[in-house]
Amino acid sequence: MAGAGGLANLYGTEKDRVNCPFYFKTGACRHGDKCTRLHNKPVTSQTLMLPHMYLNPIAAPVVNAQGIPEEYDRRYLRDHFEDFYEDTYEELMKLGEILELNIVDNVCEHLLGNVYVKFATEEDAENAHKNLTGRFYGGRMLMPEYVPVTDFHESSCRQYEENECERGGLCNFMHLKGVSKKLLRDLFSEQKKLYKDRRRERKRKERAEGRAPSEEDVRDREPRHEEPEDDDEPVFGMGRAVAPAKRDRETSEERRGRLREAYEKKHGKRQWV
Repeated sequence: MAGAGGLANLYGTEKDRVNCPFYFKTGACRHGDKCTRLHNKPVTSQTLMLPHMYLNPIAAPVVNAQGIPEEYDRRYLRDHFEDFYEDTYEELMKLGEILELNIVDNVCEHLLGNVYVKFATEEDAENAHKNLTGRFYGGRMLMPEYVPVTDFHESSCRQYEENECERGGLCNFMHLKGVSKKLLRDLFSEQKKLYKDRRRERKRKERAEGRAPSEEDVRDREPRHEEPEDDDEPVFGMGRAVAPAKRDRETSEERRGRLREAYEKKHGKRQWV
C-alpha cells in the first residue's frame, strides 16, 4: 500500500516518468503527440479547453513605417481582453453554470489564446462540449476538449504572479490574464439570476436529505472570487488580485457600453455563429 501511495503522490509531477506533468496541469504540451510521456485525455471533465480561441494582440505586434515594433497601449490591451472575456462568459453561461473562466497570456504555440472554462458539474461541461463543437467564433471553428485541469492555482506560474517570470510569454505554465473585479461582479450577478432556480432546488434536496452542504461542496459550487475592495483592482485567475490599474471615472455600465460599441464597430455584432 505504501508503494501505491507513493505512486499516487508522484502522478502528474516532474518526478512522474510515465505521465506528462505539463498536460496534466495545463491540458496542453509543447511536444504534442511526440511527447515521450502519456497524455491521459479524460473522457469527461468539469473543465473544457477552447484552444487558440482568444486572438491576443501581443502575439501580433504592430510595426511602424521603419519596421520597428511598437508597444500596444495598456488601456487598449485591457479593453480588448475584457470585451472578449465578457462576450465569451455571457455565451458560455447559457450552456452551463460557470465556476471559473480563465484565459492565458502565454504566446508559446501550445498555449497561445487558450480559453479554459470550469463548470459546476460534468453534465454542464458535457452540454457545453456538445453545443460548442463545430461552432464558429470570429470566423474560426471551435474544437473544445475535455482537460484534466481542476486547480488553476497549481497550473499557474508562481513567478508570473510575482512579476518575476524570466521566460515571459514562452513559459510552459499558465500566465492567467487578470480580470477587473467590476466586470466579474456584473457577470456573476447575471449568472446567479440565470441559475437561481437550480440553486434553490439543490438546497431543497439538501434539506430533505437532512444534511448541510460540506465546505468543499460550497467552494466548488460558488464562483470563486473576492468581494471587491477596489472596483478597479484586477483579479488574477478568478480570485486573486494583481497589480492595480488606474481608476476610471466612468461607471461599470458606461464602460461596458463603450467597450461593446467599439468592439461591434470593429468586428461586427455577431462573433458567435
